[in-house]
Amino acid sequence: MTALLVLIPAALFLGLLGLAAFLWALRSGQFDDLDGAAERILHDDEAPPGGRARK
Repeated sequence: MTALLVLIPAALFLGLLGLAAFLWALRSGQFDDLDGAAERILHDDEAPPGGRARK
């Protein structure tokens, strides 16, 4: 029973810490361009040093 006196506040603290990290990421623009990173991996930036780009 005494373990609950430690575990409940610890769980609440970690939950609030996670919420604060999510709100910080939201405000700093981490979720602004969700499609850009997904499409960026499909396009080659430049040709490899050997000459031709692979298909």
